[in-house]
Amino acid sequence: MKILGISGSLRRGSYNTSLLRAAARLLPGDVEFELWGGLKEVPPYDEDDDTDEAPAAAAAFREAIAGADAVLFATPEYNSSVPGQLKNAIDWASRPLRTNPLRNKPVAVVGASTGAFGALGSQAELRKVLAATGARVVEGEVPVGRAPSCFDEDGQLVDERALEQVEEVVTSLVAATAARGEALAPTLACAA
Repeated sequence: MKILGISGSLRRGSYNTSLLRAAARLLPGDVEFELWGGLKEVPPYDEDDDTDEAPAAAAAFREAIAGADAVLFATPEYNSSVPGQLKNAIDWASRPLRTNPLRNKPVAVVGASTGAFGALGSQAELRKVLAATGARVVEGEVPVGRAPSCFDEDGQLVDERALEQVEEVVTSLVAATAARGEALAPTLACAA
């Protein structure tokens, strides 16, 4: 099983990227985790550019999602919503709707912010956007508020409650992914 981690933050030293690294450490040993780092290169979505020769960074984003069994998103909150660069990349990945790489893919959302509410608003917005793409959104959230106090100077998540919440979401994502794999197995066997 392979889980792709996507941070909605472009900032070096991002709390959301650190949150994904904490999640990766909590995964079972047989689960591969890949942190995707190309968000900044994905150009603004333009349907005129969405052809068989889509921009390389947009195509790479779609391929990364397609190559994963599940996706774990970590989002900061900008003006009570999802950062534009993350929403833009999801717009690229969501097309065409019926065959996009997010369709029926298990996904989960966590978030960290320097404010008190831990990106709860953007997490809710992102789950809504992902559901609209056809992704299978796993229940659960991890609101890491006042993030500077939850991570040490090396970027390690040290808040026990946040670690428990991350573990719950990761466990649910792994279980949903395994269940999806089992459900697909007979279909794949018949198609062979």
